[in-house]
Amino acid sequence: MTLSFDGTRYFGWERRDNTDMTIQGKLENVLALMVNEPVEVIGCSRTDAGVHAKAMTANVKLTTDLEPEEICAYLNRYLPEDIAVLEVRIASERFHSRYHATGKTYCYTCYVGDSKPVFDRKYVYTLEKLPDVEKMRQAAECLKGTHDFAGFCANKKKKKSTVRTVDQVELTRRGNYLTITVHGDGFLHHMVRILVGTLLEVGWGKRTPESMTELLEAKNRALAGFTAPAQGLCLMSVDY
Repeated sequence: MTLSFDGTRYFGWERRDNTDMTIQGKLENVLALMVNEPVEVIGCSRTDAGVHAKAMTANVKLTTDLEPEEICAYLNRYLPEDIAVLEVRIASERFHSRYHATGKTYCYTCYVGDSKPVFDRKYVYTLEKLPDVEKMRQAAECLKGTHDFAGFCANKKKKKSTVRTVDQVELTRRGNYLTITVHGDGFLHHMVRILVGTLLEVGWGKRTPESMTELLEAKNRALAGFTAPAQGLCLMSVDY
């Protein structure tokens, strides 16, 4: 299934034992009622609390005679208004939304206007001052390619490889909005938000564009920039 959601009031994707205020939890509860048995929904990404998605992929095994269109309609009827299922399709028996993903696109949105973004406040990071976008673009070039992004990972105890390939880091200014679009084969815990925070520090003159190469080589999270707030981040699409 492909779904979109406003992550503002949720604790992220992953189900928790003490609350059903997760995207996974909401989906599983509705589907369990539909088929009258417990189900497990597997998501393509463990999005953080407050992060949004326009086209996230998930898979689930169901025992039902309902057609995909009927399942989609049922989900949209009973899910909260801030979660929508865009499409349901029959997949191969071995399909796994996370392990079979070959790439993801995230977009981070900053607001750089003078007035308060009243109606967009849940979906943007409001900046106190405009950064130097050109310097940020120079720094972004250093991030492209295959690197060890350990210094941009919030999980200090991660045992698996922290090597990832990032082939797009695009900054676009449109009026009062500055967007940072990132595409890669996969991302580490908080990686995109740390990349954004570090790029913003370059834009504010707190570090140089050339320092990005040094940060990649150092592999030390403490040396990289701050973690940008969750509400500005949105998962745009997933490649298979």
